[in-house]
Amino acid sequence: MTSFEGKAVVITGAASGIGEALANAMAAQGARLLICDIDFARLETVAEPLRARGVICLTQVCDVAKIADLEALAERARQAFEGVDVLVNNAGVGLVSPVSSLDPADAHWLIDINFWGVVNGSRIFLPLLQARPGSTIVNLSSIFAMISVPTQSMYNASKAAVRAFSDALREEIRDSRVNVLCVHPGGIKTRIAVQSRLGDYSSMATSPKALHAQFDKMARTSAPQAAAVIVKALQAGKTRVLIGADARIGDLLFRLVPTRASAWLATLARRQIARRRAVAQRPASGE
Repeated sequence: MTSFEGKAVVITGAASGIGEALANAMAAQGARLLICDIDFARLETVAEPLRARGVICLTQVCDVAKIADLEALAERARQAFEGVDVLVNNAGVGLVSPVSSLDPADAHWLIDINFWGVVNGSRIFLPLLQARPGSTIVNLSSIFAMISVPTQSMYNASKAAVRAFSDALREEIRDSRVNVLCVHPGGIKTRIAVQSRLGDYSSMATSPKALHAQFDKMARTSAPQAAAVIVKALQAGKTRVLIGADARIGDLLFRLVPTRASAWLATLARRQIARRRAVAQRPASGE
């Protein structure tokens, strides 16, 4: 798929972050869009500038954890576009909590969005994609599918599940000429940290504000930069892509020392947290 001119593209979680950036990147190349999110007001702020430029950009409220919402989204795409060329299963959430105090309700909330949203989105849209040979399903995983970190067990698990699901789905539908691109971003500057549910975060930060600042410092790649990498991967027909130097380094560590990569990363994170706390506790000069 070297050109997106006139292609029908559906993007979940498009009100901000990578989803918003992808909507802008695809629109710039002439795609027709159906974008969705649970936050309709923010979604419209993404769509309005595109429409002003003459882009066909339909919007719809959709909670990807609800099968009925995904079915309604697919029906909208069928009526508007008679098929889909690219489905981007992008919607995702975060959860910070150690396993020992994990709230099962929070765990189910995350898995229903991050994993089942991808599974059901792929399943429900598959007939529309198969009507357009050469179409692609884009599933957002993470470098945390390979390397896991403390307090992120459910997020790690959901993204590893997306990776495994994508690999199996790709082989199942290979003969139908529908590709599956699995995307593994590192730290991307999005709103996911601010929107995450928080359990006991005391091992990671002293306050939610400090936790969010910590994420922002670690996230070195912008959402538009991430979108540009995904667009190039789509055009090249790739099945897997890493985004950011941190993702490439993490993937290399995992390949070289799979049994130690997570431990090394966790140790590094603990040392950084300890240094930040030590700096924060130093008395101000002159005291």
